[in-house]
Parts: sequence; structure tokens; C-alpha cells
Amino acid sequence: MTMTPVMMSLLTTIRQWIDAMTDVIAPRRCAVCHRVLGHGEQWLCRACLEQMPLTGYHSREFKFNPMEQLFAGRVPIERATALFHYRRGDPYASILHDIKYRHTPLLGTWLMERYARQLQQIGWLDGITAVVPVPLHRSKLASRGYNQALLLARGVAQAVPDIEVIEAVKAIRAHATQTHKNAIERQKNVQGCFAPTDDAATRLADRHILLVDDVVTTGSTLEACAQVLLEAVPGLKISIISLAGATLD
Repeated sequence: MTMTPVMMSLLTTIRQWIDAMTDVIAPRRCAVCHRVLGHGEQWLCRACLEQMPLTGYHSREFKFNPMEQLFAGRVPIERATALFHYRRGDPYASILHDIKYRHTPLLGTWLMERYARQLQQIGWLDGITAVVPVPLHRSKLASRGYNQALLLARGVAQAVPDIEVIEAVKAIRAHATQTHKNAIERQKNVQGCFAPTDDAATRLADRHILLVDDVVTTGSTLEACAQVLLEAVPGLKISIISLAGATLD
């Protein structure tokens, strides 16, 4: 059945009414300041969006940004960026906690889609044809119910339809949480944890991919994933993106 303008207007009104009733019963709150969100606000209020500690790593002003420096000499990458700075105890750290532990991964999808649109406009994503999420071991996947990196990857694909999501890395061994570990401990912790999927070489050969995770601290997890892909896939180029970039305390 074809929707007439009157029917579409009525449907929009009904949706707005349902949203309004939902906000009365269970008000949506900003993930950072926890104030009730206003009309037209999603996940974060306008004030918190405006004050987000953005890295600006994608800017041409950065010839060799701190995230790219992090991977220099460890694994060959084309470029790397993160949306915002992560500092433990900062109000914006709650975004990552919500995404990973409080069952709101779509917050990450929304933020990554917004960021990917910005990157596409300036040509940062030019040449990239696939986005590959860092995998989650089946034991963590069973307890959490989702892989937040996969949902971030989908945010990129939603912003840029020419980029497809390919789960080309698998977690073959569970590892302890990286939290509270130093750089050397983190690197050892993920050794032998990842492997390319059986079809990785076929699907990714001679392509430029975007490897995605929620937060980068020492870069050990992303480095380990990149290494197994580079060893298995001929002609592969890798760039890296995350929601947040952090440094160890």
C-alpha cells in the first residue's frame, strides 16, 4: 500500500506521541551529564556534544598524530584516528562504560556513524572498502551478549554504504581484562589470542581496511589483530579507528 502524505503525517504524529509518552514514563538521559534529554537530542545532550574532548587526529594539522606514533615501529598502518580523548574518571569515560558494560552499545554505533560521516567529508576514508571489528571471545560474547566493536563497525558502514563490515579476525583464546595492566603486560596478555578467519585472505586480499575497536590505550589488542591479518592476507593495507584514545595512568 502506498503511503499518502496524510498517512505519513499521521504516522509521524503517532511516533512523536509514543516518544513523548515514553519520555514521561522513562525519561532518556544524557550518557555524560545524566540530565533528561530534550526534544531532538539523542544519547548525549547538545552541551555535552559540544564540550566533548575531541582528538582532532583526523585533521590535516596532524602530520603524524599521537595514535599513529603509538603504532610506529610495531605494525605498519596507513593512518589512525579516534573521536575523543579518554581519561579515567572523566565524565566522558562513562560513554565507554555504557557501551561495554551497561548494555547500551547503540550509543557507540550512533557516535561512530556521526564520526564516519565527518571523516568521509574530508576524504579520510578514501580508498577504504571494508571495516573489520576486533573480535570478542565466545565466553565474553555469551556473558555480554554483543561485541561492541562489531556495532561500532556497523556505524561506519551505515555512514558509508560503500564500506562493508567483514568479521575477518576471530578470538581463539580468552584473555584477562586489560584494565590495570601496563604496556608490557597488555602485550603479553593478548599474544596468541587472535587468528584470521578461514576466508580472510580471499575477502581482503589487496584491499585497504579499517580495523575498529572502542578504545586504544597501548594499542596491544589492535596490534595483535593487525599482525595476524597482515601475515595471512596478501596486499593488505590497514588503518585504525576507535571511539576513544587513551594513555595509561
